[in-house]
Amino acid sequence: MSNNTKSEAELKEIVRQKYSEIASQDASFNAASCCGATVDSKEIYNIMSEDYNELAGYDKNADLGLGCGLPTNFAKIQEGDTVIDLGSGAGNDCFVARNECGASGKVIGVDFTTEMINKARQNAEKLGYNNVEFRFGDIENMPVSDDSADVVVSNCVLNLVPNKKNVIQDIYRVLKPGGHFSISDIVLQGDLPEKLVHDAEMYAGCVSGAIQKEDYIKFIKEAGFENITIQKEKAILIPKDILNKYLNEDEITEFLNGKTGIYSVTVFASKPGIKQFKTKINLSELSVCSPEGNCC
Repeated sequence: MSNNTKSEAELKEIVRQKYSEIASQDASFNAASCCGATVDSKEIYNIMSEDYNELAGYDKNADLGLGCGLPTNFAKIQEGDTVIDLGSGAGNDCFVARNECGASGKVIGVDFTTEMINKARQNAEKLGYNNVEFRFGDIENMPVSDDSADVVVSNCVLNLVPNKKNVIQDIYRVLKPGGHFSISDIVLQGDLPEKLVHDAEMYAGCVSGAIQKEDYIKFIKEAGFENITIQKEKAILIPKDILNKYLNEDEITEFLNGKTGIYSVTVFASKPGIKQFKTKINLSELSVCSPEGNCC
């Protein structure tokens, strides 16, 4: 049965099972494969992932090498913000976001893989973070109240969801008026070879579940978002030693020399409205006045 004929529930179960395994894999293997789902490459060390080492709040134990961007680096998180991370994995982006929103903020990670939730909670406990929590749930219907988040981030996750339109609409629901998202994801320009499209590993590997770039942006516009901006874009090259598993030599040559592009994009967009900023009051600067006008 091909990906085209599998139901949404079947595709989600493929991802759930694969990411249950990936939770215990070494980060170096995940980085050198397609999101940990395919064989690893000996040609390229980090096919999609980017280097988090320079980001404050980064914890190596929470980095499984599964991202395709640095959304928290572009997310304009302010101190005191409530941040939601979609597909939070072992907590990597949540902990970077926690550094940005501070102790007065809150970070909620949402994931539908029990193994990932457990790993993330263990990491948060080791770090002593009491304002980072991880909730089991589907990002098409987040276990989060309406109008509750200032910022939503996600790293290489929407491509794993069959109904991306539903996810984008739910992001709109949970954001406060004036809130925004910054999401890194895989998109396409042109068509993948049929053998890649129909392979379950390549779906879980963040490739065959990707949609056309123009459709991705269209879904964001249709959901009601504004200020849509591509903050970063980079080409993704699938190395030949991985393609060899799926395509013959002629098919690989045709694919690599063709017009199909696989890209990591980081997209920003905001929900209409005015964000309510938290105002800090310095009590030492306040004066108290009597009805007679005497102040102290």
